Amino acid sequence: NCTMSIQRLAQNITCIAFNGDKSMVAICPNNNEVHIYKKGTKWEKQAVLKEHDKKVTGIDWAPKTNRIVTCSEDRNAFVWTLTDGVWKPTLVILRINRAATHVKWSPAENKFAVASGAKLVSVCYFEEDNDWWVSKHLKKHRSTVLSVAWHPGNVLLATGSSDFKARVFSAFIKGVDEKPTESIWGSKKFNFGTILSEFDSMGWIHDVAFSPSGNKLAWAAANSTIGIAEGEGKSKTVPLRCLPVMSIE
Repeated sequence: NCTMSIQRLAQNITCIAFNGDKSMVAICPNNNEVHIYKKGTKWEKQAVLKEHDKKVTGIDWAPKTNRIVTCSEDRNAFVWTLTDGVWKPTLVILRINRAATHVKWSPAENKFAVASGAKLVSVCYFEEDNDWWVSKHLKKHRSTVLSVAWHPGNVLLATGSSDFKARVFSAFIKGVDEKPTESIWGSKKFNFGTILSEFDSMGWIHDVAFSPSGNKLAWAAANSTIGIAEGEGKSKTVPLRCLPVMSIE
């Protein structure tokens, strides 16, 4: 039997992420903080992360390493690690001049991508010599990037932008990734920043997602449509009889 309980954790929640076994949740209550709750007889607050100066716009919780990454309108991101019962932040060098909008860990949890209003995506990886996270930029967007999604292979990254396009980039980083030999998404050149595929939409893209196999890509657009692509240049659009979909998995 399935049981359901309802508990209000905040008046408004702008972003949310669960840990690997869904026993804990991190939320932003529409401000510059991230509140962490643990499930018991009810959800109980365990910690408040306060490093950001403006509203938090994205949270992702890595299921294997148990690290949390957050991004904000303050143009910053932090990676949080639980050490001796305390969540400690590590600085991320995003190098953006507009608000961050979305963040996602890669499947191997050795990189993450931060979308932003600077018309680019910061792909971040850890630099041990300086003990911080550095970034390389995926450019070629003409407007704000609203969403990102990693391919299961850990190298390709899909982006959804308010320039009405969904794109598949190579996010290959030498010394971090093993370069793939081929992909159904296009070019055999996997140099960082290469656009492998690009798809048009009739509205800005709210969200993008790869299928578990990585052979299909879906995107939700502001004109109440779902776009679906199967490899380079092969796509179709499905109209919906409802308000626009904001998130897809």
